[in-house]
Amino acid sequence: MWLLLAFIAVPMIEIALFIQVGGFIGVWWTLLIVLLTAITGSYLVRSQGLQELSKLQNSFKDLQDPTEPLANGAMILFAGALLLTPGFFTDAVGLSLLVPGVRSAAFQWVKSRVKVQQFEMGQDPAQRPQPSGDRVIDGEFEDVTPQKNRRDGPSEWTRH
Repeated sequence: MWLLLAFIAVPMIEIALFIQVGGFIGVWWTLLIVLLTAITGSYLVRSQGLQELSKLQNSFKDLQDPTEPLANGAMILFAGALLLTPGFFTDAVGLSLLVPGVRSAAFQWVKSRVKVQQFEMGQDPAQRPQPSGDRVIDGEFEDVTPQKNRRDGPSEWTRH
């Protein structure tokens, strides 16, 4: 239900803002502002995304909880999508998500509302595949012994 309201409300807000801002500063300045926020936002998303990727890699390397860098990366990705969407409202929300303090506050708010029941890393030892003692390997073979050395009868060890 909330998603439906967002899909209806956001375009209406954007249209109203375009009309108001375009009437105040003119169409060309409005279009220039929208274009500049998309270009600036793309640069900021790229640089901050690379920083968060580095933090995520370091958290894996140091065996620390990767939740915050993952959440920051998701918020930066969402900010990029909002900044590439033409409009003043989506640009404002997208730019605010590029502020580390806003991302941190949003992460803490979501973290306070989510309760993790259980967290495990790796496989449970009982679920790991156990090697089997008796192995059977199917295959085909062909006798490549030269004809002159091949004996069709019993070997000399079994002759009496």
